[in-house]
Amino acid sequence: MSKKRNFVLFGLFTALFGGGAAAASIFYDMAVVPKKKTQKEIDNNPMDSKAIRWVRNNPFREDVYVDSIDELKLHAHYIKAEEESHKYAIVIHGVRSDGEYMGIFAEHYHKMGINVLLPDNRGFGQSEGNYTGYGYFDRLDILEWIYHIIKKDKDAHILIHGVSMGAAITLMTTGESLPDNVILAVADSSYTTVYEEFADIYKQGKHLIPFPVSFFIIRLLVLIRCGYDIKKVDVLSAVEKSKTPTLFIHGDEDKVIDPHMSARLYEKCSAPKQYCLILGSDHVEGVDVDPKKYWNKIEGLMEKTDF
Repeated sequence: MSKKRNFVLFGLFTALFGGGAAAASIFYDMAVVPKKKTQKEIDNNPMDSKAIRWVRNNPFREDVYVDSIDELKLHAHYIKAEEESHKYAIVIHGVRSDGEYMGIFAEHYHKMGINVLLPDNRGFGQSEGNYTGYGYFDRLDILEWIYHIIKKDKDAHILIHGVSMGAAITLMTTGESLPDNVILAVADSSYTTVYEEFADIYKQGKHLIPFPVSFFIIRLLVLIRCGYDIKKVDVLSAVEKSKTPTLFIHGDEDKVIDPHMSARLYEKCSAPKQYCLILGSDHVEGVDVDPKKYWNKIEGLMEKTDF
C-alpha cells in the first residue's frame, strides 16, 4: 500500500512539475526574452510615434557607448542641450521599448536646456544582451552611464527618470552608493518586486499550475540562462537605502502595475520624497493624460533640490 501511495504521489509530482515547466517556459519567453513592438503597433500609438520621430530627427543626437561590468556593449542616444549646460537627464525605458520611445520626456527636458541621455537597456535597442534584466544588472549599467557623464563633466548635475521597468531600474540605482552629482530621481509606475509583479500578471490568466511552482522554474531558468536571481529584484529593499530625493508617479487606472505598488515604495523610501497620483491614467500615460500636473511636480522637485 505504501509503494502504491508513493507511486501515485510521484506521478502527481511529475505531472505537476512537468506542467509547471511548460507554463514557466512560456512565461519565460513572454517575460524575459526581449521583444520589439511591430511598426503597426508604433503607428497606432501617437505617443510612441511622436517620441521616435523626435529622437531620430534631432540634429543634436549622437550615439554613445559604454561597456557593462560583464563586458556587454551598451548604447544610448545622447542629445546635447542647445546651449552649454551642466544639467543632465538620464531617461530610462520599460519593457518592449528602447531609448527612442522616451522622446516625449527627452523633448521636455531638452526644451528646459538639459542634456539628455536615453540608454537602451541591455537586450534592447542597439545594446547587447539577450534577456530582460528588470533592474538587477541594469542598475549597474546606469551607474556606468552616470560615471560616463561625470568623466566628461565633473560639474554635472544628474536627474534619473524612469518609466515602468525603467522606474524600477531608477529606484534600484538609487539604492546604490551614488556620487553627489546625482541630484534627484523620478519613478513613473514602478513595481515593488519582480515576484509580486509576475504573480499579479500570472493570476490574470487561466493556469492549472500554482504560481509558486511556475515561478520556481522561471527563477531556475533565469539563473541558468541569464546569470542572475530574479527573486533578488527587490525594489522595496533598494528604496530603503536610498538617499536621493525621489518623486513617485503612478496612474490610478494602471492595469499593468498596481498603483498600490508605488504607494508602498513611497512609504518604504528613506530619502526625501513626494508622491503624485495621476487620475484617469492607465500605465505610464500620466505624462499624456495630465502633462501640466506631471511636469509641475517634477519641476517643483527640481527647485527644491536646486537641480
